[in-house]
Amino acid sequence: MKLIRQMLLLGKAVLGRPAMIVALLCWVLAQGAAAQSALLKSVEVQGTEFKVTLTDGRVLRSRELVGAKLVIAMDGQSIRVRIDGVEPDPDAKNGAVLLHTFSAELADGTWQNVCDAGPDGRRQGFPVAGRPRADGMLEPAEPGIFELACSSGALGKCVRFGYRPWAFAQGIELREVYNACIRMVRADYCGNGTATTKDGQAIDIYDDLGIQKPENESAMDFEAGWTEEGAACVRHTRVKENVSLESLVAACPRLKDRVGPACTEDAARKLGARLFNRSKP
Repeated sequence: MKLIRQMLLLGKAVLGRPAMIVALLCWVLAQGAAAQSALLKSVEVQGTEFKVTLTDGRVLRSRELVGAKLVIAMDGQSIRVRIDGVEPDPDAKNGAVLLHTFSAELADGTWQNVCDAGPDGRRQGFPVAGRPRADGMLEPAEPGIFELACSSGALGKCVRFGYRPWAFAQGIELREVYNACIRMVRADYCGNGTATTKDGQAIDIYDDLGIQKPENESAMDFEAGWTEEGAACVRHTRVKENVSLESLVAACPRLKDRVGPACTEDAARKLGARLFNRSKP
C-alpha cells in the first residue's frame, strides 16, 4: 500500500463518466413481499457502509443489502445502481473498509460494473459521506448525501490508505489529511483541482501520524509535502512532461521560493504539510 500505482481519475462511474455527488432518492429492497410492506425512513453512510432504516424499525446495513437496487441522482440524471457484493478490504489501513461491487443498469436493461479496475485488479468501491467541492475536496454534507468512491480512484485510495475522513488520529481530524491525500494522489500541486500525474506512476506516501511509513526506495527522492490546499512545497515534479517546476511556479505563484532544493521534508512540515511523498526524480 505504500508504493502505489496511480490511476488518474476518481474511478469511472456509469458509461465512463467520472463519479459525481450522489443523493439517495429511493431504495428498492430485494427482500420479498414482507420487506416491500415497509417504507424507507432514512439512509445514512457510516464509514464505508450504508445504514438503511425502515418505517417498521428495522435497520439494514451493507451486507444485508446485497441484491438491493437504489436510484441515485448523478449528473442530473436518475440511475439505478445495484449492490452485487460486499466484502472486507484485506489491504485497508487504520480500520475496516467494506468493498462493494456496484453495477448500473444500462438503457438496454443490462448491468455494467460502475468502477474501472485499479492496479490491484479490483473493480469495487464504497460510499463516503460528504459533498465534493468543485476542486475535488470532500466537505461535510447533510445525511443522504454521499459519494460513490471507486477503489481505483483518489477518493477510494485515500480511505484505503487509512486517511478516513470521518475519523481522528492524535487529535487531528483526518478529513483534512484525507483531502491532502487527494491532492497528493492527483499531483494537484496548485490545489485547484488540476491533476498532473499519469496512470502507472509509482509514489511512496508517508505521514507523521504513524498511518503510513516510507519505504525509502533508493530510486525515489522526496517530491513534496501536502496540505488540503495543495502542495506546501515541491522539490521535483512527478511527471516532467506534464509540468515542470518553472511552469508550476508560473501557474501557482504562491509556490515561488518553495520549489527545488529549498523544499525539504522539514521545510514542508514547517509550512503545514500533513502528508509527504517520494517519487522518481
